[in-house]
Amino acid sequence: MSESGPSSSSTLPPQSSLPTGPNVDQKPSVLVLGMAGSGKTTFVQRLTAFLHARKTPPYVINLDPAVTKVPYPVNVDIRDTVKYKEVMKEFGMGPNGAIMTCLNLMCTRFDKVIELINKRSDDFSVCLLDTPGQIEAFTWSASGSIITDSLASSHPTVVMYIVDSARATNPTTFMSNMLYACSILYRTKLPFIVVFNKSDIVKPTFALKWMQDFERFDEALEDTRSSYMNDLSRSLSLVLDEFYCGLKTVCVSSVTGEGFDDVMTAIAESVEAYKKEYVPMYEKVLADKRQMDEVEKKKREEEDLKGKPVHDLKKPTGDEDDDLDLNTKVDRIHLGGVDEENDEDAELERH
Repeated sequence: MSESGPSSSSTLPPQSSLPTGPNVDQKPSVLVLGMAGSGKTTFVQRLTAFLHARKTPPYVINLDPAVTKVPYPVNVDIRDTVKYKEVMKEFGMGPNGAIMTCLNLMCTRFDKVIELINKRSDDFSVCLLDTPGQIEAFTWSASGSIITDSLASSHPTVVMYIVDSARATNPTTFMSNMLYACSILYRTKLPFIVVFNKSDIVKPTFALKWMQDFERFDEALEDTRSSYMNDLSRSLSLVLDEFYCGLKTVCVSSVTGEGFDDVMTAIAESVEAYKKEYVPMYEKVLADKRQMDEVEKKKREEEDLKGKPVHDLKKPTGDEDDDLDLNTKVDRIHLGGVDEENDEDAELERH
């Protein structure tokens, strides 16, 4: 298979044995997520250029089948595996349905992508995965979960959520972004970084203050007119207070390159968090899975044993005469009524 991507027409990969655990010494993978228009692709392009300038090139994977042009060098491209427009035409789907189908097809051979990442691990500093603009097509689909879990169970994986700082100046929009980020964090249970992009347009210091001080956010809400949305956002802000506490945030500009040193620092810290928090949790889940498999195996063996006839069970060791005698006794087992059994006993006495 070439590095341009696995073939969707290939047969499904065989079932693999239960993994032993992630390789914590391998270079990390970073899943770049965010709302449509938040600047995910531009962020990946700037980060790729930043790393190339430092002579530490990344390994870049494009998972957006609908993009017409990718502004950065790609190592694995989903568009080489599945054709977005052909999927729409063949299956009669809309844009979002076609994106999810393309991801599903890619997912059937994602083990080959993992093999490529593992094979090239010594040649790159970080693996970047650019996801579709329709965030729900990835985060809430089965294929998105499989891709995320496959990466996380193989080597250190970090989720990076991109926020459009210019749009987040509206408290309601800001709260929508934070709520979505919170749901992704608790769904993936992976180290999480919130990146406030487009800091060249609007400095996202206001967002950091809102996250640290509820009263400031409440003051910003008072400037808007919708009382219902104000009450909802105020309540959500109190709920998300715990979410804000341990959250890593970075402010960047994908146009000027500002803040990308902080991005790499946050990734390094998240890798350490992966080793301390995710790996023990994964090992516990793996141990529970093995224990459940053993219990299920014993249960199946007992059920198979119950379904076997008496003469198929293992006989006790002894002479052949004993075996014949056992078979004779087995043959005389009668399932009829009392009268039939008495007649049978009388017939045996005559002989």
